[in-house]
Parts: sequence; C-alpha cells; structure tokens
Amino acid sequence: MKPVRPKKALGQHFLRDLSIAKAIADTVDRFPELPILEVGPGMGVLTQYLIPKQRTLKVVEIDDESVRYLCEHFPELEENIIEDDFLKMHLDYLFDGKPFVLTGNYPYNISSQIFFKMLENRERIVGCTGMIQREVAQRLAAQPGSKAYGILSIFVQVWYDVEYLFTVDEHVFNPPPKVKSAVVSMRRNDVTELGCDEPLFRRIVKTTFNQRRKTLRNGMKSIVGTGCPLLQNPLFDLRPEQLSVQQFIQLTNEVEPYLTIEVNG
Repeated sequence: MKPVRPKKALGQHFLRDLSIAKAIADTVDRFPELPILEVGPGMGVLTQYLIPKQRTLKVVEIDDESVRYLCEHFPELEENIIEDDFLKMHLDYLFDGKPFVLTGNYPYNISSQIFFKMLENRERIVGCTGMIQREVAQRLAAQPGSKAYGILSIFVQVWYDVEYLFTVDEHVFNPPPKVKSAVVSMRRNDVTELGCDEPLFRRIVKTTFNQRRKTLRNGMKSIVGTGCPLLQNPLFDLRPEQLSVQQFIQLTNEVEPYLTIEVNG
C-alpha cells in the first residue's frame, strides 16, 4: 500500500525522523504500566515504538486512508485500531474504566481542543505526552508574568504538572509545518477539588484574559459591576497574566459572595 497523503484539512504533518519518533514514544515510560491511547497515529511512526512496550495500546484515527494503512502494516494491532474522532469519543470505558496515558503527534489544528478533552476526562487521563506546536507547548508550561501565560496555561495547570521536554524543527516533517514543534509531558497532580466555584473560576479567567492588557479592575467590572467595593483591593491593580493559579482561586472565592449579594439583593 502506498504511503498516506498528508491532508491539510486534518492538520496532518507526518514525522520522518525516526530518532525523534522514538524519543516521543519513550515519553510514555514516565507513566509505567498504564494502558496507552495514541491519537492520530497516521502511518504509525510513533506506533511502531509503542507496540514493543508490552502494554495495552489503542490508537484512534479519523482518516480512513490512515486506518487502512495501519491495518495492513500493524495487523497485531487491528482490533485496537479505532476509526473515530477523538474529540467526540466517550472515554469512560475505553480501557474498562482504568486510568491511561494519552500520547501522539497531535494534529496541529485541534491540539488545544485535545487538551480541553483531556481536562474533561482528568480522572481517566492521568498522564499525557506528545508533540504539538511550540507556541501551544509554551502556553501549556508558561508561568505567571510571561507573554505565553494565559487561559490554557491556567486551566491545565490547575489539574496537571506540565513539563516542556524538547523542541522539534520543521524540516523533519512531511509536509514541513510553518512553525516549530515541541514535546510536552503532563502528569495529573494531587488536586481533587478546585477549592472554589469552578464555573465562576472559568468565567473569571476567560473574562480577564480576553482583556489581558487591562488591569483586573477594568476586566472584572462586567462580572461584579462598577460599584463593587471589592474593586478597591490592591490585587485589582494587577493584570491577569500576573496572577498565579492559586491567586485566581482566591479571587474567585472573594468575588463569589458579592455575586450572591447581587442575586439575592
């Protein structure tokens, strides 16, 4: 069977450097013994290094041409090749309800969506590794005060410890992407409860970062109103990228009573 043609609509960029492919596949060794789900295997450049790890391995691929290629070249995996859209899959019973590690050379056009899907399934996905655009990797691992720090950084870092592992140049792909790539590792942390109202937390983070050049005082007026005494707190002199995850949790807890007063008053 001929090699699969990369499809722009699916964000496919096939990795050609086998040493890098092995290095990415080996990142799952950070999570020993866990079953593995690979997203977007394409022609199996990572898969070939995941199979020898002697763990339960499933791959999910939306491209029917890639599925046919995988079935032909990895017959031992055929029963574990899932032709589906990862973003629409129900993951609760994928490995009989057991925790697993997610990995892959993730399609560039849906990488952020993949990580939001991971967050929705954080009690199942205890580890996540793989390759994404360098810009997204930098956002995932960014710390307060940096330009890359934002909504994705906070939402992921609440529940996962993120590590930026290494950068990958454009020339090792077919076709070469217009940006550099990077490999990351995310490990589920010990947090079981956020410690604040989670929908309000998400609302505050999104609202303030949508006006990230403004101070919290300006960004929060749409939530608490212009006359809220809380706005006099010195914390509101800061811009959102200056706040840590814990400070956003603290802010949410301070804001919530004022919203209750507003609703009940």
